Amino acid sequence: MSARPDTAVTQIAFADLQALLHRIFVRHGCSETVAASLAFNCASAQRDGAHSHGVFRIPGYVSTLASGWVDGRAVPVVSDVASGYVSVDAQGGFAQPALAAARALLVEKARSAGIAVLAIHNSHHFAALWPDVEPFADEGLVALSVVNSMTCVVPHGARKPLFGTNPIAFAAPCAGSDPIVFDMATSAIAHGDVQIAARKGELLPEGMGVDSEGQPTREPGKILDGGALLPFGGHKGSALSMMVELLAAALTGGHFSWEFDWAQHPGAKTPWTGQLIIVIDPSKAQGNRFAERSRQLVEQMQAVGLTRMPGERRYREREASARDGVSLTPQELAQLQAMAQD
Repeated sequence: MSARPDTAVTQIAFADLQALLHRIFVRHGCSETVAASLAFNCASAQRDGAHSHGVFRIPGYVSTLASGWVDGRAVPVVSDVASGYVSVDAQGGFAQPALAAARALLVEKARSAGIAVLAIHNSHHFAALWPDVEPFADEGLVALSVVNSMTCVVPHGARKPLFGTNPIAFAAPCAGSDPIVFDMATSAIAHGDVQIAARKGELLPEGMGVDSEGQPTREPGKILDGGALLPFGGHKGSALSMMVELLAAALTGGHFSWEFDWAQHPGAKTPWTGQLIIVIDPSKAQGNRFAERSRQLVEQMQAVGLTRMPGERRYREREASARDGVSLTPQELAQLQAMAQD
């Protein structure tokens, strides 16, 4: 690794960052398998410039593990429910190891039936959602995932928070280029981005959230201190957030965003909810044409003036990280090294 004093940024190889995060997770109570899954996810987010879900999250993971809220050694239980349906009980652990445990069966079913569903419950999700779906597109499959979160979003027209940030992620193969991937919260802004803005002392754009009195505010501290986020697009984002609650919680057997209570676990950060993943094999309908059709759509979007596709910034950041290393501030690196040895 090397330091660049002109930008006060330290560059670290992706593999080295992943190994460092792995040591942190093991040191703070995770099994080797769980630590590997979480380390790859967080390192990938940092590598791709998704800083609100990269190393920024590590203190939250450590705090959550220390609180006893989540089982870092949980072994997921996979159930083969039907020809196109897989269910996983995460056993009070994290969602990523649950996905990893069921992934091979899910892909097998999708290729056999043309479509398959993975329902994860009794799980904690605290990370970016796109790493869950992008690998399916790398294999020529289409994937859609939803996960609900802790209560922090006021439904459109309501007075109090009820929904989580409730993201939706989608991935599809595209001929001659990286997969088409997007990951978006149904809230106007991700909760992690509000925390980062508060740490930096920055104001948010209008329409992101309200204070404890329900009044609009641009101050992230007021949103975090008894306030709440707003859904994006008013009633449209609110309806999508409701859909996520139904698919990720009601359908999977997970908790709704308001149904868990972590009051007896000071320091807990991870929501204990559910996740749904739908995987489609496009070859069943389009043969080998789907990826090319995706490419045609991208070309037409570019022809009408679109200069950046959804997810494209992540790929650019990924290329830069592969060339120069993953960017961390010296303070972030020092904090990670201390947690690995704490």
